[in-house]
This record gives sequence, C-alpha cells and structure tokens, in this order.
Amino acid sequence: MDILYLLIPLSLVFVAVIAYVFLWAVKSGQFEDMEGPAHRILMDDDTPPPTAPRQTPGKSDTHIH
Repeated sequence: MDILYLLIPLSLVFVAVIAYVFLWAVKSGQFEDMEGPAHRILMDDDTPPPTAPRQTPGKSDTHIH
C-alpha cells in the first residue's frame, strides 16, 4: 500500500511530461501533413538522373610518349 504514495505522483509527472511533449509536437507542426510523405514514395520522377560521359575501355585521357 505504501508504494501507491510513490506510484501515483510518479504517474502524474509522467502524464504531464507526455502532455508537454505532445503539445510541443503539435505547435511545431509535426502533424501538419500526414499523407504527403506516403504519397511522395509512390510518385515517380519524370527526369532521369544525369549520366557521366562514357570512356572507352583501354583508352585514357593522358597519353604517355
């Protein structure tokens, strides 16, 4: 029974910390766009990545004479 004198205030502090973190997350905009990142995965990029110019195997840019 004596443990309740410790657990009840400890749980109230724990709930207060969770409420503070949740309110901070809401105010900082963490929950603004919940579907955007999920849809961004499915969208395909229309522009291909830039490619490097090909070099012929065996030939180099520097010639040693």
